Amino acid sequence: MTNNNTWYIIPYIGIAKINIPMKAKLLFHRKNIEPNGDITEMKIWQVQDSKDKPHGLKYSLVYIQNGKRVIGFDNAEGKGDHKHYKGKEYKYDFKSINNLINDFYGMIEKIRRDEI
Repeated sequence: MTNNNTWYIIPYIGIAKINIPMKAKLLFHRKNIEPNGDITEMKIWQVQDSKDKPHGLKYSLVYIQNGKRVIGFDNAEGKGDHKHYKGKEYKYDFKSINNLINDFYGMIEKIRRDEI
């Protein structure tokens, strides 16, 4: 990810390095509503690298049945990478966007086949 550190000359102080936070840039958004009402939505943003987002990505993937979240993958502020399943939160080992999407759809398929 890009380094947004900028050097400024500040009168009476000298030269200072100031970190200007990068504005989140939406990279991907897809929402699908099935005929039965199930909703699948994925959002992925590019953000400044941070302790809880070392990969420089913020994401939210959710699968909703009957108006309730069944599966969710996200990295909400301060929580790091994790997933939600049936009301519980579990750590998620983020490797890549492709793996994230494959893991998300894999869980959806297992739920639809009553395997989990």
